[in-house]
This record gives sequence, structure tokens and C-alpha cells, in this order.
Amino acid sequence: MKKTIIASIMAICLSACTTLTHQEKNTLYSLKAQGITIEKPAGNWETPANPAGAGALNLLPGFGNFYLASGNGGDSSQYLYGFLNLLTWPISVIWGIPEAAIDANRINERELIYFYTFNESGKEALARQGFEITSTGKLEKIK
Repeated sequence: MKKTIIASIMAICLSACTTLTHQEKNTLYSLKAQGITIEKPAGNWETPANPAGAGALNLLPGFGNFYLASGNGGDSSQYLYGFLNLLTWPISVIWGIPEAAIDANRINERELIYFYTFNESGKEALARQGFEITSTGKLEKIK
């Protein structure tokens, strides 16, 4: 019975990785095609989450997930994942470290998209390169 509960919680945690919507994936792909990535942003965008830091913090019970839930770009669903990792610690280290690192990267990608879509300085940085993001999430040349 105990093994079944642990296996169920482990499956929930592994499937709990933060994902991007189809539109966000398309926008991210368009930005990458123009050379704008998390590593090489245009403008003054800074990554809100550190993937290595989030993974390392999950050596402690759920701390990496609590880090991802707070601060800039925080994803409140990470509180639940952190709590589940806390309940299953120390075995949660097996899935918690990679899950936190992957989620931190997704949070950074989502925040990059939001910066260029909604933030005025992000829009200006794209405009200086001759692009804009349309309401459908497509990156197009400014006419």
C-alpha cells in the first residue's frame, strides 16, 4: 500500500512539469528564429529563475519548487509540487532535481514571451530590430 502511494505521488510529480501552450511555443520558436533566446535576449530582459539553483535547492525537501513559486515569474502551482516533494523526501530528490530545473527553464521561456508581448521595453527592443508580436503570437516584420 505504501509503495503504491509513493509511486502515485512520484507519477504526479513527474507529470507536473510546467508546460507552454501551443501559442507560446510558436511565439518562442519565432523569437528563436530571429536569434532571441533566454541566453541572448534583445533588450534588458533578465531570467527570473535559475535552473541550476532550483535543482540544487531540491536537495532539500521541496525548496527548489518553493523558490520557483515565489519571486518574478513565480508559478503558484509549484507550491503543491514542493509540498509533495516535502512529503516524499528523501526519495523525492530523484525526480525533484530534474523537475525543478526543467520547470525553471519553462518559467524563463514563458517570461521571455510575456516580456516581448506585453512589456513596453520588450516591445521597443523588438521594434528596434524591426519586429512586433501580433495578437495571435506571431512575430512579424514591421511594415
